[in-house]
Parts: sequence; C-alpha cells; structure tokens
Amino acid sequence: MSRYVLIVDDSRLSRMISRQYITNLHSDWKIDEAGTGEEAIELASVDHPWLILLDVNMPGIGGIETAARIRKTHPETHIVLLTANVQHSIQAAAEELGLGFLSKPLKEPQLHELLNSLETP
Repeated sequence: MSRYVLIVDDSRLSRMISRQYITNLHSDWKIDEAGTGEEAIELASVDHPWLILLDVNMPGIGGIETAARIRKTHPETHIVLLTANVQHSIQAAAEELGLGFLSKPLKEPQLHELLNSLETP
C-alpha cells in the first residue's frame, strides 16, 4: 500500500537521509520534505500525510508546537519526533500529544522498525 510521508527538519542532510531510509524499504511511497514547522503545517493541511517525521529544534515554530497544531486538524496522522534533545520535558510533551519519539542521529534499522510497527494493525 502506498503511503504519504512528510519529513520535517531544518537540516537538508537529515531530510535526505530520512528519505533514503524510507525509500530503501518502500520505494513506492510519496515523500515530501519541509524545512520549517510553518511549511509542514501548510503541507499537512493540503495532503494529509499518513506519517510525519518531525525535528524538534527548528527556527520559527518548533516541532512540539507544529505537532500540536497538526494534531488538532489531523488526529489520525502518525507524528514521530526526531531529536537529539532527549530531555524529560520533550519526552513528556511528546507523550501528552500522543507522538512517537526517535532519537537522532537516526539509524536505518530504527526507522524501519518504526514503519513496520505502524503498518501492523
């Protein structure tokens, strides 16, 4: 089944790596990229992604606020925070919003495990 994934990170390199990891497992999936929270909110409102991989620390609207805004309009979308910032406050905010959490640097097996778990009912 083809899915739509939105990768949100202010680092172009991080977006490219995440895209490649997903493509290695699911070459038929549609993948878009956003460099800011604002751009992610706009793309999510138009295309309704199945999964959003979302960096926490970005200029402008950060990952937690971006996730909160998207969650209000798209509660069915899987949102997973990607961050090297593993502070308790970030984990608590992610838990409160019902978000997944993966640490950076992202490893391919880690992402594949996440994708498989989301696809298994």
